[in-house]
Amino acid sequence: MSDLIAIGFDNEHTAFEMRAELVKLQKEYLIEMEDVVVVTKDDKGKVKLHQAMNLTAAGAVSGSFWGMLIGMIFLTPLVGAAVGAGAGALSGKLTDVGIDDKFMQELGEMLTPGTSALFVLVRKATPDKVLERLKGFQGQVLKTSLTIDKEEELQKILDQSGS
Repeated sequence: MSDLIAIGFDNEHTAFEMRAELVKLQKEYLIEMEDVVVVTKDDKGKVKLHQAMNLTAAGAVSGSFWGMLIGMIFLTPLVGAAVGAGAGALSGKLTDVGIDDKFMQELGEMLTPGTSALFVLVRKATPDKVLERLKGFQGQVLKTSLTIDKEEELQKILDQSGS
């Protein structure tokens, strides 16, 4: 079972920095994330979701490959690639994996303009090593599916100064 963690920051940049650190931790096999998304609210109050993976682009690439392959069979590779790219982009746009976009958008609406939040769906982690690397990010735990004890421990770590 995965755990959802949402952390708010008082600027638009720290969430991106923490996401980069979590990606490093994932490359070191200390954490396994299903999804990680930064949500920002600009000074005009517009909420934007910054997905780690662009599903529309990935769908277009995959669709154009399969479309070209099928087009080659019917001797129209360019038409097949174009149709496949369009279909792939559409399916990518309609696909939602990981954290529900509507949920993140709603929580993002509650942010103060000029701030951000990081949403992480954690499948597995080595908590002591991960928490050590998250010291000093100065975030506020907004919502989690963790136990109360684990949530409080995470907040204490975020409040500590960096190492």
